Amino acid sequence: MSSTPFQAAALQFQIDVGDVPANRDRAVSRIGEAARMGARLCVLPEMWSTGFAEDRLPGLCRTTPAVLHELRTLAASLRTAIAGSLPERVGRGVCNTMYVINATGVLTGEYRKAHLFTPSGENRWFRRGTSARAVPTDAGLLGPLICYDLRFPELSRKYWLEGATVLCVAAQWPAVRSSHWEILTVARAVENQSYLVAANAVGPSGPFHYSGGSVIVSPLGERLASLGEEEGIAMATIDPAAVEETRRRIPCLADRNPRAYRKTRPPG
Repeated sequence: MSSTPFQAAALQFQIDVGDVPANRDRAVSRIGEAARMGARLCVLPEMWSTGFAEDRLPGLCRTTPAVLHELRTLAASLRTAIAGSLPERVGRGVCNTMYVINATGVLTGEYRKAHLFTPSGENRWFRRGTSARAVPTDAGLLGPLICYDLRFPELSRKYWLEGATVLCVAAQWPAVRSSHWEILTVARAVENQSYLVAANAVGPSGPFHYSGGSVIVSPLGERLASLGEEEGIAMATIDPAAVEETRRRIPCLADRNPRAYRKTRPPG
């Protein structure tokens, strides 16, 4: 794992529901552009190859192996790690799975979305993931998060306890709740003293509209790079030494008091 500073990129683009070739072209173009700018970690949005095609997802899952193969080849040729979520066929169901590919082209981690957004019916189309772990890469130990996961600090805290230095968020976060996105991306970085690289979709996709706002946040909560409502790339420097220094100056890990957090029976 790298101990020297490197460039990370959050890739923001529109996702056309069910149009894998168009989405694939957008992603490949953005990854290539980011790599030419020096990126050694590229984070893609949630379900970036298919969008939320709902009842078409079981069939669209058949495209994921070829998409993954191309990403692995691209990662190796450009020497950049890539993370983003795709539909994965699991038995008779479908999972929303973030794949983490190292700069060597090796698939080093998979994370199935643990928290499904029931107001939009995600629980009807997806199986919920039941495990999560930080993923080792040349860009450091990464903590994978998918969209709604941002609202559950327990998951990010698990990655912090495992030593993750960068939280990677793949999202299709709707414009109507963009203020929550702005708050939660900073909160997760600050409370875990980690960098956060969050890639959101932008524009219309199915019945929803996404306002982008892809962002890279420092362990101190500074927005190092961010985008508005246009397609593009947010890029900033990730410095592992800054994580170490932040955690040294404010020793939250040492000052934790797990005994105080234990569940107790309500009085009476």
